[in-house]
Amino acid sequence: MATLKQLRMRINSVTSTQKITKAMQMVAASKLRRAQAAAEAARPYAERMERMLGEIAESMAGREDAPGLLAGSGADRVHLLVVTCSDRGLCGGFNGQVVRAVRARITSLRNDGNEVKLLCLGRKGRDQLKREHGGLIVDTIQEIDKGGLYFDKATPIAERLAAMFDDGAFDVCTIVYNHFKSVMSQVVTIQQLIPYGGSGESVEREAAADGVRAIYEYEPDEEEILAELLPRNLAVQVYRALLESSASEQAARMTAMDNATRNASDMIDSLTLHYNRTRQAAITKELIEIVTGAEAL
Repeated sequence: MATLKQLRMRINSVTSTQKITKAMQMVAASKLRRAQAAAEAARPYAERMERMLGEIAESMAGREDAPGLLAGSGADRVHLLVVTCSDRGLCGGFNGQVVRAVRARITSLRNDGNEVKLLCLGRKGRDQLKREHGGLIVDTIQEIDKGGLYFDKATPIAERLAAMFDDGAFDVCTIVYNHFKSVMSQVVTIQQLIPYGGSGESVEREAAADGVRAIYEYEPDEEEILAELLPRNLAVQVYRALLESSASEQAARMTAMDNATRNASDMIDSLTLHYNRTRQAAITKELIEIVTGAEAL
């Protein structure tokens, strides 16, 4: 049974922890507002870029002179998974759900006879995957959001992916990240980056009115537009994934720290009650000993 001194030390320790978790919750809430605003601001541009490329890509479908980022390498054997996690912990299941999705994807690809490689964005993803899949990790990029998350941080990553594809390091590149839906909900998203695949949403919208697609004329021609837009779109989609992941990380951390603060409060209440009962029992025992000693005299 714990003594009164041990209980006091435990209460003080939990109280100190509660102050830390409360402070981290407030910091995460402050960062979340900025990260959420940045992620929501980037969505319309990224979605419109995809729609425009989808319209151009459909006109290039089946052509032998289509760019490699659009047509692919012609094979489907080597897959590169870009794992987007955080560099810091204490954010609940944020990293765990991405890693679980990556593990499931690795198992599925290997069962189909494909080779898998991993490029980790963030230290926590690497730490969780290196024990089981350490041999698949080609590199880890850390501290991407240090000093602020700007488009310039995504451009080198996109350029590296394009260079690896040109060198034949992989056939298909897919990025896995948490899409920010709300403070309480972050959805794991798996998006293929290389080769580019149009969603077809623009076609459906155009045909919805009268069943006839609009005809576009491009100036310059499609090849020149795609040569310029495909690398830019790759950087835009990587940047979008980083922004969504950053907002999801702060939301998950805020929720986790809020739960930790509540749990600490409940533990303090329980320890305080136990302390008071123990103290009361000790006082009662001392009174009984005094009364018994007085009667014995």
